[in-house]
Parts: sequence; structure tokens; C-alpha cells
Amino acid sequence: MKSYKEAILSRLIDKYERSKSFIGDNKVNQNFSLQLSKEFPEYCDDSKIYEIKAIEIAVSDLTEAGFITCKKQKNGVLSSVTLKVDATDNAYVFLKRKPKKDINSKVVELLNAYSEKNELLNAYCSRQLERISTNKSIEHFKGDIKEFKLVLKALAEIFNVAQETFQRDFSVRLYGDSKTFERIRGTVVSILNEYGDFPEKETVLEDLNIVSNPGHVFFKGCGIIRICGQTIDLRSISGDIALSSALLRSIDSIEVTGSKVVTIENLTTFNAYIPNQELVVYLGGYHNTARRLFIKKLYELNPDKRYYHFGDIDAGGLYILLHLRKKTGVPFMPLHMDIETLSKNSQYTKKLTENDKKRLKNLLDGEFGEIASYMIKNNCKLEQESLD
Repeated sequence: MKSYKEAILSRLIDKYERSKSFIGDNKVNQNFSLQLSKEFPEYCDDSKIYEIKAIEIAVSDLTEAGFITCKKQKNGVLSSVTLKVDATDNAYVFLKRKPKKDINSKVVELLNAYSEKNELLNAYCSRQLERISTNKSIEHFKGDIKEFKLVLKALAEIFNVAQETFQRDFSVRLYGDSKTFERIRGTVVSILNEYGDFPEKETVLEDLNIVSNPGHVFFKGCGIIRICGQTIDLRSISGDIALSSALLRSIDSIEVTGSKVVTIENLTTFNAYIPNQELVVYLGGYHNTARRLFIKKLYELNPDKRYYHFGDIDAGGLYILLHLRKKTGVPFMPLHMDIETLSKNSQYTKKLTENDKKRLKNLLDGEFGEIASYMIKNNCKLEQESLD
């Protein structure tokens, strides 16, 4: 726990570093003060004799050291303390704290070094350089320069992962250690989600071929798959089969013997779905490079079939459909993802989160504007599993 001397001086420095004076943009002289009664409520509590005495000693020591000035009430009670700006260099030394200007300088150096590595980093780095110039906080920077460099390095390399790769192997490749990426994973995902083009935050890494476990694609229904010289007629199987991502490239051909192809977002729904004239495909919750290549190949070999995607009726489900189209070039149509389905199953709907509403508003002017408007107006969304 910090002493009162450290707490008082740290809070005053915090105020100074957040000010226009810090970047020399102030038009008037600024004072940086703390009302002791507000910052330390215990100072007004007569039962806190020890704390009151400790605060008064701390203020006395800081005043004597030349870091602050102090105001007192007529009865001798301390009212406020003010930072002596010309003593901030010594204050940093006393607190064993790195000056914000020094930290910003190193961050700017890193941002400039990584800004041209790829489009996403260019957007992120440019935004942070702008924020630093106006003395705003650096997004997703936790104060550790070394860790921040690790994050930028991951963002520079992650778009170059061409094949499905285990997270630990990606970490070894980048840092020579299997655990480092796991430590910064959350920050990397947050930046990717905020500055990239991904349908769901939860599957950002998988979309980029970084996985914790091997991925599989599940099939059932009307189709004949030829792989490594073997022929599998799905119509003769009472259930489904799964192929690992590594095997998808080994498929020689896949013939859709029905009239349509249906991709399904959730595994539970895939298991419950009974095919009629469809080849039904579950993509393992996300569609990375291997899965996208498979879908493109499926469409190339069966261009005369109709293609549908069946997902949650919410912002995430609609974004996944749009993303699937964009990344594969296949004209997927929505299946059971309409107002009629929402209305018929209103007893199973859930309320929207604030993030749901924000994402739906971004869809109002497009193809799914009508259903997005309906969900916002009726504060509802529907998970696939509710239709099983």
C-alpha cells in the first residue's frame, strides 16, 4: 500500500500529466490541487486519529521537500495541497516513476516503427499518435513498453499465418516461448476486433488461423466426397462425418446430389438439423483460410446449387453471414433468419445488449435494415438453438 506521501504526490502528478500544461497547450497558468477532504475522507473522520496524523505529517514532509504548497483553514485544519510544477522532475525521482513524456517518446518510436507493417496497424498506430499529440490516453497500452512491443509484433505477423496454427506454436515462432502470446492474447484480440473486419470478437484469432485445438468441418446430407482416392457417399451414412482442417486440402471432389447447400453456425443446431435435399455443413464455429478455400471449392464444383447460411438472428449472426459472403465470394442467402421466424418464436427471444444495439444500428441502411430495425424496436434477438 502506498504511503500518504506517495498517494498525494502521485495524484497531483496524474492531474498534471492529464492537463494542457503538460503538452504546452495551455492558454492560462494552471494549478494542480487536491482537496484533502475529498481525496481522503478519513481526514474528516475524528475517529481516524492515526490516519489524520499521518496525512498531516505527509503534507508537512512534501512541503518541506519543495514538492507542494499547502492551504490551511483558520482552525489549522489542512484544506488543500498544490503541486509545484517546477519540482516535477524531482517528484518523479522521489516516486521512482517514469515521466509520462519519456514513456510517450518510446511509444511514439514503436508506433512509427510498426505503422506500415499492415493496414490494421497503420490505422491503430495513426490513431494513437493522434491521441498522444492531444494528451489523450493510448488505447490498449497498459504502461509496460516491453509488453506493448510484444503486442505490436503479434499484430504485424498474425496476418501472415497462412495455415491453421496452434496458439503455442505461433508464440514460439514469434517469441521463442510458448506462453508469451497467451499473456498478451486479450490485448491483441481487442485491437484486432476494434480495428479489423471480423464478425465476432470471440473468433477473431480462429478467423486468422490461430487455434487452441485442431478445427474440423462436419458434413451430412446429400453429397459425395472423394478424398485421397476414397469415395464417401453421405446419403448412406446415418449421421455426419468430420474432416480436420488439415484434410480439407486433400479433398479431390465434392458433389452435391441435392438442390442446395446449407452452412450452420452452431453445432447443436447442426446435430438437430435433419437434411432433406441439402448438403449440410458445420464450419466449426468460424471460417478461417482452410474453411474458406473449401467453401470456394464446393461452390466451384457445384455452381448450380442454392447456397444458404443458417445462424443466430442477432447482430453477430448477420455479420457472420456478411463476412462469409465477402471472404468466399459465394452468394449465401439467409435461412430462417427473418422477422417471421423472430415473431413466431417471440417467447424464446432474449433482450439486446448495448453492444447488440450498436452493431444493429450499423446495419440499418443495408440489406438487413428491416430485420435490424425490428430487433431494435422490439428489443429482441433469437439464438439458433431455440428453434431446434
